[in-house]
Amino acid sequence: MKNKLNIGCGNDIKEGFVNLDITQLPGVDVVCDIENSLLPFENETFEYIMCIDVLEHVDYPKVLKEIHRVLKPEGIVEIRVPHFTSSNNYIDPTHKRMFSFRTFDFFVNNTRYNRNYYFDFQFSELLFSKITFMNKNPLNWPFLIWVNANKTTQKIYEETFLRSIAPAYNVEVKLKK
Repeated sequence: MKNKLNIGCGNDIKEGFVNLDITQLPGVDVVCDIENSLLPFENETFEYIMCIDVLEHVDYPKVLKEIHRVLKPEGIVEIRVPHFTSSNNYIDPTHKRMFSFRTFDFFVNNTRYNRNYYFDFQFSELLFSKITFMNKNPLNWPFLIWVNANKTTQKIYEETFLRSIAPAYNVEVKLKK
């Protein structure tokens, strides 16, 4: 059995993955409405889960709980969502949520917010957190490296006028169970 899951695959069918989407498209292995249904897998089934451009469309805390449930211990989930400054938040009428690089800290043990009591599940570690920019805009070039130098520079970017000068594109994170 394949031990990798591609949630919300759409037309991005990945070889070696179970490809899951809400619509039966060519290459989709499993059709599931992740917002209104449990993931149709046993507990601790997958070592690696991709969730790219999906969580902005759903009530994501309960989807993250399901991802946590089907992820094996020490398993990794890779997530990409639009940053709250991204114009993509307003282009797609199906987007319901916006994200900061700090959003996922609320789902990880022993992070700066220490809000483990918010949810009845937690990931063990935030392995990676990055704010991305559209490379085509020359105004964004200085931000590509500086913003992601560390958590402090990411916070400075999000909390100051800098976010208006060079709006971000996405937030990318990797969480470990």
